[in-house]
Amino acid sequence: MAESNGIKTSTDAKEAIPKSSTHEERAEKDVHLAAEEGLAATDSHGRPIIEFDRLAERKLRNKIDLMVVPTVSLLYLFCFIDRSNIGNARLAGLEKDLGMSGNDYNVLLSIFFISYILFQIPSNLANKMIGPGWFIPFISLGFGVCSLGTAFVKDLPAACGVRFLLGLFEAGMMPGISYYLSRWYRRAELVFRISLFVVMSPLAGAFGGLLASGILSLSNIGSVRAWRMIFLVEGVITIGLSLIAFFTLTDRPETARWLTEEEKALAVARVKSELLAQTKVLDKADRKKVWLGFWNPVVLATAFIFLFNNITVQGLAFFAPTIVASIYPTYSTVQKQLYTVPPYVVGAVFEVLVPMMSWRTDRRQIFLIAVAPLTMMGYIMFLASTDTKVRYAATFFTAISAFAAGPLANAQVAAQVISDSSRSMSLATNMMLGNIGGLVATWSYLSWDGPDYPIGNGLNLAASSTMLIIATVTLFWMKADNKRRENLDVGKELEGLTQAQIESLEWKHPGWRWKP
Repeated sequence: MAESNGIKTSTDAKEAIPKSSTHEERAEKDVHLAAEEGLAATDSHGRPIIEFDRLAERKLRNKIDLMVVPTVSLLYLFCFIDRSNIGNARLAGLEKDLGMSGNDYNVLLSIFFISYILFQIPSNLANKMIGPGWFIPFISLGFGVCSLGTAFVKDLPAACGVRFLLGLFEAGMMPGISYYLSRWYRRAELVFRISLFVVMSPLAGAFGGLLASGILSLSNIGSVRAWRMIFLVEGVITIGLSLIAFFTLTDRPETARWLTEEEKALAVARVKSELLAQTKVLDKADRKKVWLGFWNPVVLATAFIFLFNNITVQGLAFFAPTIVASIYPTYSTVQKQLYTVPPYVVGAVFEVLVPMMSWRTDRRQIFLIAVAPLTMMGYIMFLASTDTKVRYAATFFTAISAFAAGPLANAQVAAQVISDSSRSMSLATNMMLGNIGGLVATWSYLSWDGPDYPIGNGLNLAASSTMLIIATVTLFWMKADNKRRENLDVGKELEGLTQAQIESLEWKHPGWRWKP
């Protein structure tokens, strides 16, 4: 069998296919060879060495969309509801019942983000080792139990303890699901599929507000009353969904009972055809690959973009009811809850629309640049006007832009690495650094800064402006470095390296090109 630059490819193995085979038979065998472990499916420049049947791919993709995306989307919906329903509980008397005052509410929010940030990387590495099919339902069960437990806390220390555990379990959800989807989808396809579960974030704000309003219309559920009913009902729903997910969430294409053998081979081969120099899709955890998944210039730049964007996203999640209450102070609690819904609905539409455009163009960086000015416009409106209509309109601009950046950032860090090991780390790094922005957000709207919150709104304006600068500089750097790489002699650079060493090069591989 021939070798190219030390890497065995499926092209080399085609000698085993009889010349008399029909075109369809040969194409099918090509796919099976590409899916086979030990053979690379790209040349030394990262170009796929086989062609795929577009119709067969489309049918497979539609099948995966139907069998994989709904389950993780539903779990993430209640993940975000269980996290952000504390904002609805605040309006329903949480602070009074727990004897909170001053900045105690901000402390309660911060506790969540401490564990949420600390456990991002350990959680996603565990996700890779255990397998998403088991790990994601397990952590979903964990945060469902934590939400249920919040209904029975009696004081602030108890509430802080439960919120810390909630952050521990929820840490693995967004990077874990993004990593899980990368096992099934191509680079360009991934951003739209990430958006289909991340869109549950603004929908959680909309649906959570409606659900909270409905729950609060009840006088009691047994001995549980007022805001406690919100955590009780939503916790029970989450626990039920996570138990079902243990049976419905397929770990990877090879174990999918709903795929034929041909479809399994195609699912593996098409993902592998974008992995430069890799001879398997699901590699064993490699220390060097994991490190390069973190120590990657575009991953780190994107993570900081996500950090600044998260100040706005998490700020909206926790303080949207408070912001609406400052705009319409005379409205009833239920009316205030309902007024938080429309901005989230509009934000959800754009959170899917923008990634769809990204999917069709296979571009992410330009969209990260494009959404930042809309966020800036929203906070300029907050700072420049005291008119209630203008300020309420500003919430739409911030929701439209800020929520769209989440799936773009996760898809971007997934696209800028090669191996499965590096991808698990790059996604965790993005979330770890990104959610420092969430921690900052918990202190962005302080009680003494109300009712107009100039400090909080000014902080978000500064964050979105910085995001625009980083995204733009990163795009120009990627293009410049790609141009530099064009002058490299790939064969000469790889000379003398073993196959294992070549596979471990990641973004340092001379044939690698950044994917803006």
